[in-house]
Amino acid sequence: MDINLTPIIASWPFLAKALGMTIFISVMSTALGFVIGVIVGALRTYGGRAANIVLGFYVDSMRAIPLLVILVWTFFAFPLLIGSSINAVTAGIAGLGLHLGAYVSETIRAGLTSVRRNQMQAALALGMSRFQAIKTIILPQAVIRMLPALGSLFVIAIKDSAIASVIAVPELLRQTQIVAGKTFRPFELYTAAMLAYFVLCYPVARGVDRLYRRLAHLGSS
Repeated sequence: MDINLTPIIASWPFLAKALGMTIFISVMSTALGFVIGVIVGALRTYGGRAANIVLGFYVDSMRAIPLLVILVWTFFAFPLLIGSSINAVTAGIAGLGLHLGAYVSETIRAGLTSVRRNQMQAALALGMSRFQAIKTIILPQAVIRMLPALGSLFVIAIKDSAIASVIAVPELLRQTQIVAGKTFRPFELYTAAMLAYFVLCYPVARGVDRLYRRLAHLGSS
């Protein structure tokens, strides 16, 4: 089999823009997922039984429904519900973020409960509100403990962004499919896409591991 890199070189501006879109939707969906996850995780831990039941249903729903179905529903069905269309990028970020948020919330909840209960009790005894105690005492320790899991979820978010190609988000996989269809060089193009995802994900995974090793002692209690 002959290997021809010409299609990759010729299409590089097109593919580079697609790579930028992959990074954009990965970062935005991760930010959305982390905001949702922190709120849901904290409320399920400290918000009482009612909050735990209601938000637990959200978490279980997101984990039970395939991400592909969530993205398709968000793009094709949700606009019918609200009576207004949304573009593919917005739908992709929303669907990915909602799905990721469920997993982040469970990581947050596990991290918060790993901090000894007497620290919360001591903070409340000193006159802090529950919110102040979580923000200044509990969460900083919990975040350090959660770093490996949160880093893994960010890597998963980058990889899951490829699924957004099914709703025509112009990310890397979608645009690679277009170029491969035009040039009939699937081996070179899909291999290049695979390597691009590796280049995006590997430094993140290694960087989070290194950061955790440096900060691990600060998360002990």
